Amino acid sequence: MTERVLVNQLQAREDGPVSVSGWVETVRDQKKVQFVILRDETGAVQLVNPATRDSGEELDLTDAERAQRDEALALTTAISELTHGTFLTVHGELKHDERVKLGGVEIKIGTLDIAAAALPETPIAADSGLDKRMDWRFLDLRQRRNNLIFRVQTTLEHAMRTYWIERDYIEIHSPKLMASASESNAELFSLEYFGDQTAYLAQSPQFYKQMAQVAGFGKIFEIAPAFRADPSFTSRHATEFTSIDAEISWIESHEDVARMQEELLQFAFQAVKDKHGDEIQELFGIEVQVPQIPFPRIPLAEARRIVAERGYEIPRTDGDLDPEGERQISAYVEETYGHQFVFITDYHPEIRAFYHMRDPETGLTKSYDLLFKGVEITTGAQREHRVDILIEQAKEKGLDPEHLDFYFDFFRYGAPPHGGFGMGLARVLMLLLGESSIREVTYLFRGPTRLAP
Repeated sequence: MTERVLVNQLQAREDGPVSVSGWVETVRDQKKVQFVILRDETGAVQLVNPATRDSGEELDLTDAERAQRDEALALTTAISELTHGTFLTVHGELKHDERVKLGGVEIKIGTLDIAAAALPETPIAADSGLDKRMDWRFLDLRQRRNNLIFRVQTTLEHAMRTYWIERDYIEIHSPKLMASASESNAELFSLEYFGDQTAYLAQSPQFYKQMAQVAGFGKIFEIAPAFRADPSFTSRHATEFTSIDAEISWIESHEDVARMQEELLQFAFQAVKDKHGDEIQELFGIEVQVPQIPFPRIPLAEARRIVAERGYEIPRTDGDLDPEGERQISAYVEETYGHQFVFITDYHPEIRAFYHMRDPETGLTKSYDLLFKGVEITTGAQREHRVDILIEQAKEKGLDPEHLDFYFDFFRYGAPPHGGFGMGLARVLMLLLGESSIREVTYLFRGPTRLAP
């Protein structure tokens, strides 16, 4: 049996017998020749067959010649009947030909082995709307452009893991079933847990990241699912998403966390540019910009002043930026510093989580949001590690300390100063590739009205 060869390996092979497998992208059935574009997970290749048509005349042929003709007729018929999306294996002869636009190679078809034929009418087209494409996501993902999204995602995650592992971070896998909220009670998914118990899907690994610090792990990271029962229908929200988290011990302030994160992103973006930069430019029209460090830092109060001076009045009454305010301050940073990232720092405790440490001089939290191209992708902070202060801050937020007693136990037996961040993978991908919605860059999106496929 001939070993399967991937399409992206064909150019490096010499002419001769070859076997490729994939799905039919197009068929051009001409009178004298047939062309099939076959795509696999690495690219597309042109297949060619000199068409043999039945003239209806009974020719004077030997048995061997008649058998050969019948085989050729059967192959021509089989190619004529191929439908878009049919998965098959082709055995044939590879030939290099610089005139072939698709990679400079083509394969003369010897035999076809159809693994599974596709229905002739596909339910989506190139101009189908986003919701329709999401209904048939497994077909939508066959596009080269969508394939690239998840290759970029793989490279991005691998680069982040490489950055952390080379610096002796420990990777953890925290539970996604919890007995209480990790953020706020308002965005919890609850479920019956063995009859008389209620469990909640984790909104973040926050408590368990901090547990690793008091366990003496020092530096940890996790890339894993998180869940938010948020009935938002925006382009950047999902009810299930992949969260990228890190936590480190023995910090002096949130600035130590910010420095780590900007190094991480610079490292990861460089990896994406090196491996996929040309293809991203071709398919998305985006030049991957590797950010320079340090990223600009702007306190929240100053950011609000700058936004107001640009003529936009933020409607929120809690003192935070709204989405348009984030776009405005990011536009200012792009114009002033030529940078796509900005840390917004020094948030008031009222709009931050109870576990964020507060600056004793200003009363503001030692925290930040990181904006990328006008969209928030991260919240980071130094955590409060003194249990008495932590309990008081939870009470201020209206939380019942008894429900968080397991969490407070982490800090009753000693804890180092520590901090970390949580970052949404889909948002980073969406902005990196210039897409308009996280639905485009999520393998299978989950939102308030979508639980399938």
